[in-house]
Amino acid sequence: MSFKVLDNSIDIKKVARLVHEGEIVVMSTDTVYGVVASALRSDAVERVYSLRERNMHKPCIVLIASIEAIKLFGVVVDVESEKKIHEIWPAAVSIVLSCPDERFSYLHRGTQTIAFRVPEEKALRDFLEESGPVIAPSANPEGKSTAKTTAEARDYFGGKISLYIDGGMQDGEPSTLISINRGEISVLRQGRVKV
Repeated sequence: MSFKVLDNSIDIKKVARLVHEGEIVVMSTDTVYGVVASALRSDAVERVYSLRERNMHKPCIVLIASIEAIKLFGVVVDVESEKKIHEIWPAAVSIVLSCPDERFSYLHRGTQTIAFRVPEEKALRDFLEESGPVIAPSANPEGKSTAKTTAEARDYFGGKISLYIDGGMQDGEPSTLISINRGEISVLRQGRVKV
């Protein structure tokens, strides 16, 4: 699985700016096709929940360009955990961190935690540098099969998505999900990467 754009006419920086401004796009990520929206815009996040008919109590994973971006969410990690995070990222590993800041309740959905991921692929990290942090849950309504092509995603969402970016057939595994506390790792979901 990889972040790909098959259409050379698409300016990916322009797409990143659209996402930053609140538009919602379907594109490949480092795992599967995702419904991508700015994690810093509560209105865009709520539209994704509505589009996907997602459980309103279930937080989304936030993709970030670098570990420094967690500071945007008021997240502070202990020294031992930060060392471990630097050893793990970038990778298809999402790490659950404490986020008690109520300004981000639209992301943590009352759990007081957010899972973050720094993708391994540089092209996707470059996109995130432009767009800022994003949510990118799989491109399907909750309970349905994940779209493996933009055509399948279009069948699900039609004209409710601003832009579909073709990355070819995408049939990846989800990210591994872990939590870290004082440098101790707990695996919450085994995905593509063994931790």
